[in-house]
Amino acid sequence: MSEATGEVPGGASAPSYEELAEALADRDRVIAELRAEVAELRARLEADSSNSSLPPSAEGLGKKPAQPRRSGGRRGKRPGSPGSHLAMVADPDEVIEHAPQVCGGCGGGLEAAQVVGAARRQVFDLPPVRLAVVEHRVQRRRCSGCKTVTAGVFPAAARSPACYGPQVRALIAYLAVHQHLPVQRLAGLLADLLGAPVATGTVAAVLAETAERVAPAVEAIRQQLAAAPVAHFDETGARIDGRLHWLHSASTDQLTLYHADSRRGQAAMDAAGVLPGFAGVAVHDGWAPYRRYTEVEHALCNAHHLRELTAAAEAGHDWAGHLAGLLRQAHRWVEAAKAAGASTLDPALLAAIHARYDGHLAQAAAANPPRPGPRSKPAALADRLDRHRDDVLRFTTDFRVPFDNNQAERDIRMVKLQQKISGCWRTLPGTQAFCAIRSYLSTARKHGQHTLDVLRQALTGTPWLPAT
Repeated sequence: MSEATGEVPGGASAPSYEELAEALADRDRVIAELRAEVAELRARLEADSSNSSLPPSAEGLGKKPAQPRRSGGRRGKRPGSPGSHLAMVADPDEVIEHAPQVCGGCGGGLEAAQVVGAARRQVFDLPPVRLAVVEHRVQRRRCSGCKTVTAGVFPAAARSPACYGPQVRALIAYLAVHQHLPVQRLAGLLADLLGAPVATGTVAAVLAETAERVAPAVEAIRQQLAAAPVAHFDETGARIDGRLHWLHSASTDQLTLYHADSRRGQAAMDAAGVLPGFAGVAVHDGWAPYRRYTEVEHALCNAHHLRELTAAAEAGHDWAGHLAGLLRQAHRWVEAAKAAGASTLDPALLAAIHARYDGHLAQAAAANPPRPGPRSKPAALADRLDRHRDDVLRFTTDFRVPFDNNQAERDIRMVKLQQKISGCWRTLPGTQAFCAIRSYLSTARKHGQHTLDVLRQALTGTPWLPAT
């Protein structure tokens, strides 16, 4: 380029200062976008169950091994602990005497020898298991007076010339829904254990019948959840008939309801039948469709927030680590106040928690000022925690509200377990039958009921109902 003319060889003019500044600004913008993309990809690579919603089972064999907590004491039962063991019973079902036949001293016979003592050992075992077949015969009798022939009536259990009774049908439902056995494995187990040649179609028919029998209990569960002061909600994806569907849950520590639907949003929640009439506090993970229920108060799961804040802190955002520490400390203060019999936090302490919360979010806002383009994950998290601060901290102002949504997480884990074992459900009606039976069994277990007993009750026409 000639210094005198400002031209480059070939006659082209040199770029102006404004053009160079614009090119540099474009380069800086591209570099910023690439840095953000690299940070996002690095965060995905470093994501695990401690800093994201990734479940521990999805981490595979490459996950870091958990480090056991060392208490400093020896392993095993602690001194003074009662422990547990298989104890002998006072009234065994059978007693078998084992007498010595020959004297250990002289070799003489001991058939008529005096018994001077005995030692006992008890063996706990199963008797031989086999099906018991009961034949019901209905007689026809002719009246000696009018000569009319009248037939007796078969009991409800004798529904066809040959059928399985309520005990076997309850066992089928128990193994399929409570123990999550796939249909073919369940049929094989019954064939091996009972000698019962149960067809896969029989299993499906039993589950459909059981779902119909427990319908009154499921409706009672739905109504009680709608009237609950606090309830937990969650949803998870499921493969049904080869397509993505959704399983929704609503629960308390005494009630569980599952609903299968092809939709995930408000239409499916309405079909589940709890949120449309709910007037309490809904605890959830912050998914947007829950906000469409404006007549309820909302509380957000802080276990989710702690994982997201951990990821942000690991990426170098100091405010995130401070805010995570505040949430944990506030949780400890609330639990201590509950243990002391208090129904609220001290007003000064509550004001201090909220002031510190606001201060940490102000630090986040200063570190992440608004700029064109999509917000980074830490910035979006800070915006969400600021926008829904009352719902995040509701556990500090309403002691009925828990710190997290672990109740829903525990309840919906069972349907995830079913998917891991069986892979998917064949049909939507079959999935809905599973949800009805699982709702019934989970609620019964929360009330201390025996699982097989409540199934037998349902299959004999008197399902167990949760107390109102």
